Amino acid sequence: MSMYQVKPICGGDIKIDLPTCMYKLANIHAQQGTGCNPEHALQDHGALRDIVVNANPAHPPLTLLVLHSLLSQRYRVLSTVHVHSSVAGVPPQLLSCLGPRHADSYARQMFQLGFTLIWKDVPKVEMKFSIQNMCPIKGEANVARFLFKLLAPYPSDPALATLVDSWVDTAFFQLLDGSAKERAAVLRALNSALGRNPWLAGPDVSLADITCYCCVLQSGSVSSAPANVQRWLKSCENLGYFGPAKLLLQ
Repeated sequence: MSMYQVKPICGGDIKIDLPTCMYKLANIHAQQGTGCNPEHALQDHGALRDIVVNANPAHPPLTLLVLHSLLSQRYRVLSTVHVHSSVAGVPPQLLSCLGPRHADSYARQMFQLGFTLIWKDVPKVEMKFSIQNMCPIKGEANVARFLFKLLAPYPSDPALATLVDSWVDTAFFQLLDGSAKERAAVLRALNSALGRNPWLAGPDVSLADITCYCCVLQSGSVSSAPANVQRWLKSCENLGYFGPAKLLLQ
């Protein structure tokens, strides 16, 4: 059955008088690349941007320590560690996990990035980047994804980006929090992947390598790791910025 036609209610030649007393704004829908990209978040006219992380001392976020080391190589980072009243006591190595206090810490204007770690009784890691405007990011995997994007953009190749995300989820959900059977399966998958390539996703170290390395250490799987995984672990440690994660577990 054909539909009836409705005539236009208004003609197409209507002119609207716009007020002249207000300033004009650019059309945000026509702008390209206006998404919230963490890698562009520090470009704020030289203002110090604060990262505040709440973490439970019973489960130290090793990946964030590695990423903190990388951020410190890239930016001028003001690092501080605090203990929340919800925690009775924290081991000395957790209080010094971000390194010694900077000699110029009193002059915040000299730094690009503030990295504050608060040991607190929280069920999972949570982070705020822009304290006033941003909802917290929860979960170590999600926080690690955000921080890594301050260092380098995610791979533009969708297949490679999916591979990185897959390894990140596998590291936390199966290697760290999974059963013994799941951990053994992940170690076999790592051994197979590292038998073909020196790194897990692409020609260089990626977030996949950082998260898997930390979760292998934290799950106590180093001694049972196959040959390719053992070689890869040593390659990671030779890079230097993996050091804080290993030191924290010693």
